[in-house]
Amino acid sequence: MTKHPDLSNAVKHAVEAYFKDLEGEEALGIYNMVIDSVEKTLIEDVLKRSDGNQSAAAQKLGVNRNTLRTKMKKFNFL
Repeated sequence: MTKHPDLSNAVKHAVEAYFKDLEGEEALGIYNMVIDSVEKTLIEDVLKRSDGNQSAAAQKLGVNRNTLRTKMKKFNFL
C-alpha cells in the first residue's frame, strides 16, 4: 500500500491559502464552507468510483443510503 498524504495537512494548507487570499477581509462561515467543500468532493469521488451505484457508495462512505441521497440532493447530484 502506498503512503497517502495527510488529509488534515491538505485542509490546513487550503485554509491558510484562503486566509491569505482574503487580504485582511473578514472571514465568515468558514466551518460550513470547509465541511461542505470536503463533503461534496468526497461524495462525488466515491460515487464515481462506485460507477454511480448509490448503495455501494453509501457502504464505502459508511453512511446509510438515505443519508447519501439526502446529501446528494443538498449538492444537486440528483
